[in-house]
Amino acid sequence: MTATRPSPPGPGTAAPVAIPVGRWWRPVVLASVAACAACGLIYELALITLATTVQGGGIVATSLIVAGYVAALGLGALLAKPFVDRAASTFIGVEAALGLVGGVSATALYVTFTTLGSATGSMVVLVLATAAIGALVGAEVPLLMALLQTGRRSGAAEAGRVLANLNAADYLGALVGGLLWPFLLLPTLGMQQAAAITGLVNIAAAAILLALVLRGFLSRRRTAIAALTLAVVATLLGVLLATVDNVTEWSRARLYPDPVIAHTQSAYQEIVVTEATYKGRTDRRLYLDGALQYSSLDEYRYTESLVQPAVARRPGEVLVLGGGDGLAARDLLDVPGVRRVVQVELDPAVLELAREELREDNEGSLADPRVDVVVDDAFSWLRRGGDGAAPPGGFGAVLVDLPDPRTPALSRLYSREFYGLARQMTGEDGLMVVQSGSPYATPHQFWRTVETVESAGWGVTPYHVHVPTFGDWGFVLASPGEGAPELRMRDDVEDLRFLDPGVLRSAAQFGRDVAPMDLEPSTLDRPRILDDARRGFER
Repeated sequence: MTATRPSPPGPGTAAPVAIPVGRWWRPVVLASVAACAACGLIYELALITLATTVQGGGIVATSLIVAGYVAALGLGALLAKPFVDRAASTFIGVEAALGLVGGVSATALYVTFTTLGSATGSMVVLVLATAAIGALVGAEVPLLMALLQTGRRSGAAEAGRVLANLNAADYLGALVGGLLWPFLLLPTLGMQQAAAITGLVNIAAAAILLALVLRGFLSRRRTAIAALTLAVVATLLGVLLATVDNVTEWSRARLYPDPVIAHTQSAYQEIVVTEATYKGRTDRRLYLDGALQYSSLDEYRYTESLVQPAVARRPGEVLVLGGGDGLAARDLLDVPGVRRVVQVELDPAVLELAREELREDNEGSLADPRVDVVVDDAFSWLRRGGDGAAPPGGFGAVLVDLPDPRTPALSRLYSREFYGLARQMTGEDGLMVVQSGSPYATPHQFWRTVETVESAGWGVTPYHVHVPTFGDWGFVLASPGEGAPELRMRDDVEDLRFLDPGVLRSAAQFGRDVAPMDLEPSTLDRPRILDDARRGFER
């Protein structure tokens, strides 16, 4: 069934065009709605992921992006009102712009951050991309609603049913996009390639809709212009996709001071390993989401300070939460009497790198039969009671070697609840050491960690050492009960390069510029430490 409508007069327009108004084409429109909604949400998730990666964004940055995106959706809907009588051609223009902006947004943000060397420029790009993508996605629904109503003389009830179908397709597509991003696109393609491919999918959906439906709403001239526009955008995205690896390598070389020898984007984070040689000494570095985790030149200072106070009471079995680089496990295996290490690490990609590129640093510790590697979220694993991995009476030592709490997911691992769960896994005579950030660079994060551990029922002794790569770096030694544990070390551990009893005694002293702070603990309900880490990151 068809109806006719005169084409707008003017040069290059055709005679009245036959417009399909039967039922067959409306499922095609709804399918396109779902595809475009999936692309729109993927762009939004890419922006949030990038905000975390290049900005160190936490709740504030995520909230601003989401709120800005939602506000832009409404603005886009309003801006589309004058064009609903030209819904077909306007929709093609919107999709072409959305595919281009969304497809290049990740690369533009990454290049901006790496070339400017500061967060300001990338934040501008992030805000502009969020506003543009949100406005373009918001314009889709009014335009598609106008298309779905073409040829109908419907009342309020029929209009409501059309809108319900449109919203259902929109939300279903968003669900598909939300599942594809973390489970397929991000881990397999990375942010930039995934965004570019999503842009191509966006253009393909618009092209299919143009070929099957919208050409019936347009003159031949306007159909040709729409097809050419989509083809140009697709070509630009194809060029970006073909060159994105070179662009990324160029940008990454500007971001990291040393040559990159390994890079992977896991479902959780970007992982980079660099390596350089200075005066015959190899400096190998591990970065997670752009944040340095260790340098092979001085990591022994950090690792010895983390491990040795925790094993002072001669544990037989030790739990390591985090520490996927294998350095803590390496030192534990050299401690007399340690017969078993349980290593809980969330990201299998970190473990794979530790077994390969970082093997020289960790001396193959993760392949040692005394090390049981568990791939799991530390919080969930503790909540399940360690799946029966704890020995009778609990672990003799627990090492919490986790990245700084720059994201909501990581802030869970610096909460009162988390340290309470860790206490349940620790023997009555056991000890726990928590890496806690820098008392100098991130004082609120450090002293917040001290207060949070103590609030979970531990006796605490904070201490700090100098690690040249990081500067002043702090830890918390904790024991079950109210008394502060003594900071001491054993005399039967050989080949230490940094720590000795005198150094350890002085580590418990804090100068006036890093004096203790009286702060509220961080909890799941109120993750105060997240803001502490964000302020330190900006500093």
